[in-house]
Amino acid sequence: MTTDAVSSAALYPLLAFLSPAFPIGAYTYSHGLEQVIEEGEVTDAQGLKTWLEDVLRFGAGRSDIILTKETMLAASRGDEAAVRDLNDLGLALQPSRERHLETSAQGTAFIGAVVQAWRPEDDSPASRVFNNLTDLSSGSAPKSWPYPVAVGLTAAAWRLPTDATATGLLHAFSANIISAAVRAVPLGQTDGQRILAALEETIAEVTGEALGAGLDDLGTCSFLADIASMAHETKYSRLFRS
Repeated sequence: MTTDAVSSAALYPLLAFLSPAFPIGAYTYSHGLEQVIEEGEVTDAQGLKTWLEDVLRFGAGRSDIILTKETMLAASRGDEAAVRDLNDLGLALQPSRERHLETSAQGTAFIGAVVQAWRPEDDSPASRVFNNLTDLSSGSAPKSWPYPVAVGLTAAAWRLPTDATATGLLHAFSANIISAAVRAVPLGQTDGQRILAALEETIAEVTGEALGAGLDDLGTCSFLADIASMAHETKYSRLFRS
């Protein structure tokens, strides 16, 4: 995996965009983990680490980084049509209603927050694409955004390094799932931090592999996680929206 230098000017917005405080409601989603916990498949820290590693390597973790990277490339060359196509693809790839909600609600909220507080002001090709696609007065702006495409477009408009963005996105995703498990298993806060620390190598490997992949390599093989998200839709009571 290549490592680009991250300047303070890039680090500041990147930390803001991927912070738990960024208003996208990430804490309300468990990616189907709540169902897995109820079925007794994840009962402790080791079980959570194994489940999360599989989702990162074979599920949404890897595919989201490919979508983010491809969106950054398309936006950076000013290819608005390609970003629109990636937006549609990111929504179409979701395996269940709740996973569609998870990515679209967070992505759309992400774009809304950036427009209101962090709109890019330069005249780069990526900034022009961002401003065109978020101009609701045009009547042609997408009404729904998958989260990795929203992050990729914003990162390109802010000229953020691709590998730092990808690493940060997987770290934020993992931290959010761990936070859900701390509440739902339940796990101790220290166990949660041990898992996040132990995932460093996995996240680095997934990031490196996904950044070297293209759209032809998109695909997941995390059937149990996908089925869990489908089963979660019929739960009578739940802590999480997915």
